[in-house]
Amino acid sequence: MTGHGLTGTADAGAFLARLVRFDPATLVRLRPVPGAGRTALWARLPWGVLVVRTVPGVAPGDATVAAGELLAELSAGGAALPVRRDDGWRWQLPPAASRAVEALPGAELRRIAEAAAGTLREAAARGVAGRAVGQRMLRDALLDHVAVVVTPDEAPRAPVEVSQRLVQALVRMGFLSSGADDVQVRTAGRWVGLVGPFGAAWSRTVSDLALRPTPDHPNG
Repeated sequence: MTGHGLTGTADAGAFLARLVRFDPATLVRLRPVPGAGRTALWARLPWGVLVVRTVPGVAPGDATVAAGELLAELSAGGAALPVRRDDGWRWQLPPAASRAVEALPGAELRRIAEAAAGTLREAAARGVAGRAVGQRMLRDALLDHVAVVVTPDEAPRAPVEVSQRLVQALVRMGFLSSGADDVQVRTAGRWVGLVGPFGAAWSRTVSDLALRPTPDHPNG
């Protein structure tokens, strides 16, 4: 039986527990980081953002499993890799090389996320302009809102839009510290990412969401 190879079980467990809370059926993709003795855990949140946390230990190659099954194995102190579900992974990952364009205070991003949650609660209770609006419509409108726009100091200097989807992913996945750490805004091709102390969130525009398989994984 193949082992999962993860030694940072506390970090991995915290990441997996949040994923399962959002979607009990979600998948997690394990990708060893070459030469680092660590594994990147990737997953897709229900609102279309990819999140990643890197933990100690080396997984047995690029493998996708059910997040809930891996969490159960880690919680029981087991070392086995759950049944592989590589065919279930259908999302391309951002390029490995990325560019830092800005540093934002983590506290400000937390404030933005909390303000959006408050707006959602108020609109759900009172409506918008006196008219009732569906909860899902309100949520999607807030998630699509551009929360921050930054302009790189170096070329290319096109403005980089950070959506509320990314902000919510970073905060709700617990990737911010309780201190005054900054969060990097990074770009990789058409991808935009927020990189916090404990993990990162990445997204790109819907028009660029083509599936492009890569040689080392059947689904990209």
